[in-house]
Amino acid sequence: MAARTRLLAAVISGGLALVSARGDWARWLGPTRDARIPSGDYVPARLAGEYAPVWKIAVRGGFSSPVVSAGKLVYLDEDGTNEVAHLVDAGSGSEVWRAGYGPLFQDEWGPGPRATPIIDGDLVFVQSCRGEFRCLALKDGSTLWRKNFLEDFGSPWVGSQGSDGAASRRGYNGNGIVDGEEIIVPVGSRAGACLVCFNKRTGAVVWKSQNDEVAYSSLQIAVFGGVKQVVALTADSLLGVRRDTGELLWGAPEATGAKRHAATPVIFGDKIVINSHTLGMVCSKISASGGKFEVSRAWVNKDLKINLATSVLVDGFLYNQGPRRDYVCVDPQTGAVKWTQPGFGDNFSATLVAGPNLLVLSDKGELVLLAADPAKCNQLGRLQICGKTWSFPAYTNGKLFIRDARSLACFNLRP
Repeated sequence: MAARTRLLAAVISGGLALVSARGDWARWLGPTRDARIPSGDYVPARLAGEYAPVWKIAVRGGFSSPVVSAGKLVYLDEDGTNEVAHLVDAGSGSEVWRAGYGPLFQDEWGPGPRATPIIDGDLVFVQSCRGEFRCLALKDGSTLWRKNFLEDFGSPWVGSQGSDGAASRRGYNGNGIVDGEEIIVPVGSRAGACLVCFNKRTGAVVWKSQNDEVAYSSLQIAVFGGVKQVVALTADSLLGVRRDTGELLWGAPEATGAKRHAATPVIFGDKIVINSHTLGMVCSKISASGGKFEVSRAWVNKDLKINLATSVLVDGFLYNQGPRRDYVCVDPQTGAVKWTQPGFGDNFSATLVAGPNLLVLSDKGELVLLAADPAKCNQLGRLQICGKTWSFPAYTNGKLFIRDARSLACFNLRP
């Protein structure tokens, strides 16, 4: 039953649309977009007292996560003028190429890009805070095609001095998703281009959909009622559109004053769980009948005002950074908190599902191994592994790639 639950979670949350070579962590939240280390990869049962990095390189500003594919690692930072993509050898950290792709953005939280790149075969997709989206050649970083959210689609931009929220103020930081020969991107134009589907090799627009502004949440692909859909938590709503046409199938208002929707939706069965700084944790149910869809709220836990971190689902329970510098386990059927554990990150922790355990990197740079146990918090190891970080790590072949404010490092977790 547990194995079946894990398989269902992986498939429904987009695994059926996300096919990666074994050993890849080539996109946001990994190959099945649910932060799950693939079966067959090494996962630690305990943490050592410390880990010396296999390699470590200096990086500049940005909160973007690294991605790895076929021994190649891509990360984003800035050079004081532009946001910059880098390709390095994942085994040594040696740089192969670098390519500027958009003007620098910075605010009081720091400079540099925040959206995670995507490696897809011989392509790399990168996105700047100011809405420059490019497809680069993996071999040399050359631009194959580009779109600009502001120039091409009329997306808003007020910058960090503005009073508005969402991407127009803090940057276009939500991650798109590749499916087959197309890539769907949260563009955020109120002129009918909240979501835009492009041919991934040419940049040709396949469809545009909806008028919502986007926040910082990333897209998911799921199947409800036998229909493949793109699920988006925008600045204004939670919605689902047909994957092939962009037609709106269902939607529910989820607007907040600050529009701080940053976490990625978690999808299981006919339900979707989201969390935000204002709403708390919300579970919605998608019903289908006669080709029509309806969305209703299954439950709300207003106390779980989790701002930045995305939940993971393991054997029927949710685990995530809590709202009070703690870590929490939640029953996704009811919203009831099973347990809380103090002493975790201030605002953010990245959680990877490592077999029966959870590998948690807090924004304080602590790496914690927990058993995925809804009965109690069972800590299997904790150590300081890096400096302060808001970046999600990448994992492949027993190696953890961690970025903090000053460096990017590779750690081998195998004994």
